[in-house]
Amino acid sequence: MTGHNNGLITLAIREADDAERERMRVEMGEYYRTLLGHFRHEIGHYYWNVLVRDAGRLESCRAIFGDDSQDYQEALQRHYNNPPPEDWRERHVSSYATSHPWEDFAETWAHYLHIVSTLETAWAYGVTIHPGIPDPSTLSTDGPMNDPYLTATFDEIMDAWVPLTSAVNSLNRSMGLADFYPFVLTLGVREKLAFIHALIRETQALR
Repeated sequence: MTGHNNGLITLAIREADDAERERMRVEMGEYYRTLLGHFRHEIGHYYWNVLVRDAGRLESCRAIFGDDSQDYQEALQRHYNNPPPEDWRERHVSSYATSHPWEDFAETWAHYLHIVSTLETAWAYGVTIHPGIPDPSTLSTDGPMNDPYLTATFDEIMDAWVPLTSAVNSLNRSMGLADFYPFVLTLGVREKLAFIHALIRETQALR
């Protein structure tokens, strides 16, 4: 099984089989399913324990992600027995994130790591995007950004991420491939990503 035990992450071996993973991705209505994604999701559960539950941040986290004291197994059962809310994209990065606040946090944590890791790779290679579109204020970057992991602000990360993913999605479409990044970051999702960003930076500052 895929899961975690106090920071020890276990990944189901079938997830390494491309055909099996794709079958499960389609059956579960997921946009995105990777081994790395599973790892980042499960480590998100562990860091919820360490940085939220054990660090006195439960109330601030609940204000963003909801009340995690609700029965977890019952919440999962409801999720699997019923379709997700029609408007789930307004507040959640995935439909699975709607199942319980713990899963919402883990899904958002994993998504944040996807973003900063990809941006850090682009940053390391000196890749910047200056899109030529009718309204530059909606999609722009202003020169090289700072290190996404350590110094870039949340707004800098978002300002760099949107044009980068738009460009790579367009490159994939030119090759007849699926979108590299099939997500839309709504204001509700950005609020949760900003919480994760602040949580990590606050922890970095305590070192």
